[in-house]
Amino acid sequence: MKILDYFEEIILFITFLTITLITFANILSRNFFKFSFSFTEEITINLLVLLTFVGTALGVRRYAHLGFTLVYDIAGKLGKKVISLISSIISAGLFAILLYYGYEMVAFQMKISQTTPALGMPQWILSLALPIGALLCLIRTVQVTLEELKQVNNIEDIKDEANDEINTVETEGVKGEVKI
Repeated sequence: MKILDYFEEIILFITFLTITLITFANILSRNFFKFSFSFTEEITINLLVLLTFVGTALGVRRYAHLGFTLVYDIAGKLGKKVISLISSIISAGLFAILLYYGYEMVAFQMKISQTTPALGMPQWILSLALPIGALLCLIRTVQVTLEELKQVNNIEDIKDEANDEINTVETEGVKGEVKI
């Protein structure tokens, strides 16, 4: 998954840099030369879609999304697994739907040879951001789910071992002295 990590970070860096440079160039052009580049809005909007989806995948990978964990924290091993699975299934379902309809949209745009208004380039190239981003999010959701389930097992096993050690206290002849 290190290659995927690197791929996501490079896409985010290039996309954000491109948005920044294009927008800055357009601002300078408008203010100093009274001329606006019409294509900048078109590219910026499409790059923001890519940035959003790849950023979402990165957020899933880093557990950076907000969560309400009160019920999860007090749940036992089985409860935590059930909550993780339900949450992951819902997330995966959303990303699978976005992947499917993103693919359908790109296929339709290719079929009708739709072009962008300002640049005249094939629209499907820019629209690939939706299915690619949704695929990355889907992959990361599955990855995080598997890691989370392993983590629940490990933490609960450690808690069980600690409880077993506390319950099997050995005394060494001196009243009140406990060896753990």
